[in-house]
Amino acid sequence: MALAAPNILGHPRLGLVFSKRNVRLAVERNRLKRLVRESIRLTQHDLPAVDIVVLARRGAGELDNETLHRQLHGMWRRLDRDVRKTNALNHESADSPRTGKAPE
Repeated sequence: MALAAPNILGHPRLGLVFSKRNVRLAVERNRLKRLVRESIRLTQHDLPAVDIVVLARRGAGELDNETLHRQLHGMWRRLDRDVRKTNALNHESADSPRTGKAPE
């Protein structure tokens, strides 16, 4: 699971939260972190300028590397699509004329 918030830096930043409760073994937590960092490194040029926090779900440590890569790739695509959609909606609402009374 990932949470994202826009930033003004012009590039994505990454935060990782893999608790011992959800991923029991340190070896598995480190493997997950390494794979997420690698995935971000390979796709950072395609990602919007957002701060991303990746949270591990229970059982994430049991996924093999290939499955995890596929899921991360899909998550980055969805994130990019959602950010573009949000930006388009915000841009449209800023361009539309405002109705109502002017403040006095």
